[in-house]
Amino acid sequence: MLTVVAFIVALGLLIAIHEYGHYRMAVACGVKVLRFSIGFGQTLLRWQPKGSPTEFTLCAFPLGGYVRMLDEREAPVDPAERHLAFNTQPLRARALIVAAGPVANLLLAVLLYAAVNWSGVQMASPLLGPPVAGSVAERAGLVGGERVERAGFDGAELEPVRSFEDLRWLLTRGALESRDLRLALAGERGGAGAEVLLPLAALAASDADAKLFERIGLVTPLSRPEIGELTPDGPAERAGLRPGDLVLTFGGKAVADGRQLREMIRASVHEGRAVVSNWRVERQGALLTLDVTPEVQQEGGVAVGRIGAYVGTAPEMVTVQYGAVEGLWQGIAKTWDVSLLTLRTLGRMVVGEASLKNLSGPLTIADYAGRSASMGLTQYLVFLALISVSLGVLNLLPLPVLDGGHLMYYLWEGVTGRPVSEAWLERLQRAGVAVLALMMAIALFNDLTRLLG
Repeated sequence: MLTVVAFIVALGLLIAIHEYGHYRMAVACGVKVLRFSIGFGQTLLRWQPKGSPTEFTLCAFPLGGYVRMLDEREAPVDPAERHLAFNTQPLRARALIVAAGPVANLLLAVLLYAAVNWSGVQMASPLLGPPVAGSVAERAGLVGGERVERAGFDGAELEPVRSFEDLRWLLTRGALESRDLRLALAGERGGAGAEVLLPLAALAASDADAKLFERIGLVTPLSRPEIGELTPDGPAERAGLRPGDLVLTFGGKAVADGRQLREMIRASVHEGRAVVSNWRVERQGALLTLDVTPEVQQEGGVAVGRIGAYVGTAPEMVTVQYGAVEGLWQGIAKTWDVSLLTLRTLGRMVVGEASLKNLSGPLTIADYAGRSASMGLTQYLVFLALISVSLGVLNLLPLPVLDGGHLMYYLWEGVTGRPVSEAWLERLQRAGVAVLALMMAIALFNDLTRLLG
């Protein structure tokens, strides 16, 4: 239920902001707006403010919206109101009205990111867990336990890294944009002033998924390999483990991190049978040696080990908060970065350098809406900002059925001095509908693959 509500609220808000951008700019340019509608299908709510020519409606299916303006191309217009029609406006006014919708979404993203920055949020500290074996991070010399103070793409100035999420964003950008990332480290292992270069350009990444971060090697922040809550009569309890036990070694191998311990447990299966492992743990200052036999479970057709216990502590947390001006500037910068990354990814998909799996549809959006809402208001606002950027950028693409397509027509008109002919408009509209339908089909297929796979 939370997923459905979060999805409807997100979609309704983002569509309303988009259409409101068109509406406000149309009114500012002196165009008569006949209807402002959120959704399609049966009208659920209808009202018209006193003295306003605009009818506002809320419809049953909130999968879109529209602003209907007075326009001679759609219906006859009273000569006395011809100056109020959209099609009679100068080119600049028409372009501003069309562009205002996507721009409104981008401005909303700026405000949402800024609101999160101003309110402050608890995030994982940029304290690195042990890198994945054979990964870029391991080959670069990272061992785990380093704290990242600053980071920047090779050749650019290093900037402060306040959280592990900041680092993940830089890693994502670096991998997808084929740019190496330089980390300035601090801490007992990294040493003050130490720097490490991660050659992310060599990855030739096409997808920003879990496998990408495994290849990079920095999957999660550092987590103490401590045993938490136990399942009654589970393998951990039967072996003598207790909540609070700190695991030092597993089968003679040193354990430095909760994720590392979880992977060891999962791998303690041979030919479908559990493998007994010798653990050395610290309990209230005392050292103990225990033999632990996991329980074999099937996960996606693969046999993995489970011990019936929560493994690993929560990572070290830090409050990330900005002042009024800095928070707003960071919101602008984040919106700009996400917009550029979205455009680059779309461009790489067009030329075949990035996977079409990056396209997501309504099912994935609904899933992430529910997940983010369950994590709290802050995460939900970040989700809304991300989707708002995507909506704004996608609508600016030069596809005939989108706002960007109309801007493309106006660019032609501005350069040649004449509008696109009706014949070409019809051809381009058909092509645009076909491309958009193909994109939607691919996105829906990706949704079903993710959710059912």
